[in-house]
Amino acid sequence: MAVEGEKKPVLEMVQADGADEGCVTFVLHDEDHTLGNSLRYMIMKTVDVDFCGYTITHPSESKINFRIQTRGGIPATEPLRRGLNDLTDVCQHVLNTFQARVNEFKERQEQPME
Repeated sequence: MAVEGEKKPVLEMVQADGADEGCVTFVLHDEDHTLGNSLRYMIMKTVDVDFCGYTITHPSESKINFRIQTRGGIPATEPLRRGLNDLTDVCQHVLNTFQARVNEFKERQEQPME
């Protein structure tokens, strides 16, 4: 149990004894379906991933169990890292596009009517 003031990890790796690096469950604390489903989608686009899924153990717990199984001896951490980076890039693109449209709208509002 975590002592008060002590930071708990954001990410834990759970691996069965004797399992290879291509079959790992990651426990993501303080996360929910918002990250789980988006990240699962990004990771499943990787050709080296056989399986990717997540569960929320209980509605009152804010953590997800995220399972990745790969083929070809690729460690499961690679598609996780790539998926997080790709998801960050997509979110940044959406944010930039949204901000550009807001700025365009504001500029049109400031122009005098003819």
